[in-house]
Amino acid sequence: MGSHHIAFGGLFIIASISSLSMFYLARFLLQNEEICMHSNGLNHANEESDDMVITARLKKVLDNMERLQAKLESTVQQMEKNPEKFHANYISGSGFKKFLEKEVIRPLYSAYIPLMQIQESRIEENKNATLRGDPMIKTFVSEELKKYITPKENRVGTINLYETEKIYSTMGYGCVSMKKELEEYMDYEIGSNCKDDWNLGQTLMIQGCDPLPRRRCLAKASKLYLKPYSINESLWRMPEVRNVRWSNYQCKNFECLAINNTKHDYSPCTGCFDMAKEKLKWINHTAQPIYFVIKDVLALKPGEIRIGLDFSIGTGTFAARMREQDVTIVSMAMNLGAPFNEMIALRGLIPLYVTLNQRLPFFDNTMDLIHTKGVLDGWTDLQSLDFVMFDLDRVLRPGGLLWIDGFFCKRKDLDEYLFLFLQFGYRKHMWAVAPKSKDEVFLSGLLEKSNRG
Repeated sequence: MGSHHIAFGGLFIIASISSLSMFYLARFLLQNEEICMHSNGLNHANEESDDMVITARLKKVLDNMERLQAKLESTVQQMEKNPEKFHANYISGSGFKKFLEKEVIRPLYSAYIPLMQIQESRIEENKNATLRGDPMIKTFVSEELKKYITPKENRVGTINLYETEKIYSTMGYGCVSMKKELEEYMDYEIGSNCKDDWNLGQTLMIQGCDPLPRRRCLAKASKLYLKPYSINESLWRMPEVRNVRWSNYQCKNFECLAINNTKHDYSPCTGCFDMAKEKLKWINHTAQPIYFVIKDVLALKPGEIRIGLDFSIGTGTFAARMREQDVTIVSMAMNLGAPFNEMIALRGLIPLYVTLNQRLPFFDNTMDLIHTKGVLDGWTDLQSLDFVMFDLDRVLRPGGLLWIDGFFCKRKDLDEYLFLFLQFGYRKHMWAVAPKSKDEVFLSGLLEKSNRG
């Protein structure tokens, strides 16, 4: 009975694989033909280069499927030649299930995800065709550059944590598209005090005009600035309120931020100005398996984790915890509704004032650890996230650790995000998925970069 199940299942899957391969190959060729029909004015060489990358990926997928097909055919042939042997070794339902999972489902899954990425890429290209017709975008020849600078709509169709409906890449094009705002930002009297316009500057950065031009005016500071607390107490003590310019915030002190987090526009950081709550993070195991503990992470690489980047939304608590373990962490921060940069600095830590899409200002293979939480969540456009992931991979050294902490997305989108996180072939040290709601899931992973030489 078991042999008949395997034979039937094997033949069915062989037919499915053949049909699926031909379907995707036909779809791919058709889309290439459509691209050619609508590519007036594009550089033919760059188009061929772009298609060669996708063709290579598709070939790899089809090669994997061909190997799977050959393996299943061989199994079926052995069953036909020696039916008595397979009848004697009756396979139970659980055994048949394990066979399908190992020999069929996993190989098919590994092929399915790249195919979905190819399809997603083509859909994004069609969706952005109108935007890419913009005269400024058409100025550039490279197709990869066009993809990079084309604004990406948020995946879930809502305002993202940067309070915009799109993700804008950081290039000079962003400054040209915001000519009026940029001229206002550069309208000052040389040598005098700058206007209290950091909010305008941050808006320019978020919408792609980044890095900002240098200015020859004097940045304002609080008139009541006091000596900061010593490092022994500044890590976990609420900073002095008079050391921040509060003019562009709804709250006018840290106590207000600690109490009223949920009423403002930084929900990814709800509670992060409450030092009592912050002290509980990353030190103890919880019922939720997605929350890893810093000591467990550092124990995987004793003495090797010395410097790193916190690519997250927060007030520096991850860096503070790491500092207690003699690890130096630079914390990425934008002032989204609250003085995150000032808070981090007043705690005696290092804030890095950069947007999500700015190329990280670190050289290749330099970071021991990259930790990310609250920035790269399920609203992120897949192509934008792909660029980010390659940049994180660029600055992480061989043997370095990538800590994806509490990422969440729609359950139906999980496979697509998994491909982006796992595409580099990093070694898994820790991995956990847990439900967030009926339709959403949390994901945490600790991955080690291999030495690709």
